[in-house]
Amino acid sequence: MGDTTFLERPISEDTLQLLFQASNSSNLENSLEILIQNAKSDSGRLELASKRILPAVLNIVQSLALASYHHHHHHHHNQTLSLCFKLLRNLCAGEAANQASFIELNGVAIVWNVLRSDAGSSGPDHGLVRWGLQVLANVSLGGEQHQRAIWEELYPIGFASLARVGTKETCDPLCMVIYTCCDGNPECLRQLSSDDGWPVMAEIVRTASSASFGEDWLKLLLSRIFLEESQLPVLFPKLQFVDVPEGEVIDSKDDQFSFEQAFLLQILSEILKERLGDVTVSKDVALFVFEIFKKSIGVLEHAMRGNSGLPSGFTGVDVLGYSLTILRDICAQDGIRGNTEDANDVVDVLLSYGLIELLLSLLGALEPPAVIRKGLKQIENQDSASCYSKPCPYKGFRRDMVALIGNCVYRRKHAQDEIRDRNGILLLLQQCVTDEDNPFLREWGIWSVRNMLEGNDENQKVVAELEIQGSADVPEINALGLRVEVDQRTRRAKLVNIPSCEKSL
Repeated sequence: MGDTTFLERPISEDTLQLLFQASNSSNLENSLEILIQNAKSDSGRLELASKRILPAVLNIVQSLALASYHHHHHHHHNQTLSLCFKLLRNLCAGEAANQASFIELNGVAIVWNVLRSDAGSSGPDHGLVRWGLQVLANVSLGGEQHQRAIWEELYPIGFASLARVGTKETCDPLCMVIYTCCDGNPECLRQLSSDDGWPVMAEIVRTASSASFGEDWLKLLLSRIFLEESQLPVLFPKLQFVDVPEGEVIDSKDDQFSFEQAFLLQILSEILKERLGDVTVSKDVALFVFEIFKKSIGVLEHAMRGNSGLPSGFTGVDVLGYSLTILRDICAQDGIRGNTEDANDVVDVLLSYGLIELLLSLLGALEPPAVIRKGLKQIENQDSASCYSKPCPYKGFRRDMVALIGNCVYRRKHAQDEIRDRNGILLLLQQCVTDEDNPFLREWGIWSVRNMLEGNDENQKVVAELEIQGSADVPEINALGLRVEVDQRTRRAKLVNIPSCEKSL
């Protein structure tokens, strides 16, 4: 009994006896350790529910919280509180009786009371916060009433202060709690995107960007809010100056993006890639990403040749790259979904805002792929090659643009025609080469050329004429021993190998 004498409001004898009997032990911490193990199985949880262990543990948590409020027996307390939280977490794992009595006994307020004083202290105990959040996460799975109780207690102040603890271990269960409360509750989702809820999301993005994250809850939450609820245009700008201390003057150049903004785009890009078939992106979000892409193009003015793919380690380059890959995947969606009206619509809206024109001008301003650069150096003297100014700021930039063009022209006659009208056919043909700065460029190039030519007689005619004018116009393709041929029957263009006797001509 020695370990409870210092308490202001001692743990009642009845409570201790209940735990000691259930665990067959006579020391509080041992007793908690044993019950934590017992509560790992369904049958164990059920048995402990019938013995009313959960109310006893909540009782202890309340006594300890009061005591630590009056004295600061910090370390020892936290050890016992941590054991209590682990036990509560296990008791509430899918056990309805325990989940219900947790809510009836005001467990959310009791746990939050401990977390609040800890999260607000100068050196929060990350383990304690994490286990407390795990308790709430398991309780939140109990149903709507449980979710409401948690939301009412913690939104928005509680969530924001827990997000500020700033570790991966606490961010994951926090995202799970928030996501579970919002899933199927439009009102909570609306609140999270409001001015009150926004600081919660900002803190979560900031924590995840600096401390990383381990589970999928973050992605589910960000996907739901930014993509499915179309909140990206509202919330993205607010991430711009998260880190600027009060009173500092910001040089508000247009091309400045914050680390958090680049991180958010990275996660959204990953989400789209992983869930291409089932996340629908609205026109608003698509156009907003296009705006970000246009704003980020400024980095090309002074970008060096990138020596890695994304993330490149440079905020501006990452914003450029991830906004581009998001557009690429948005425009891939209708191909996957069999050209449903809606997805088609989003691509057409982007096209009407000048997407292809922009991509062709960017592609034309890039220095040619390495293979061609070497060829040109042999032909001309060095300086004329320098008019091709811009290197790829990350490995794969050219490939991602070519892939996006290929997605846009897929079975869209007006997009195919636009490539021809803007004299882009030769430029696209020149992308069908291997390039050390752009893995898989050749495959994407061939695929895009095929989409550009498919079912389009005028485009096929242009390519045939380029061929007739002689290989000088598309030396890149012929140098690889390839040429473009159109299958008369299917009207599909394909690249075929040139028989070796022709090569020497």
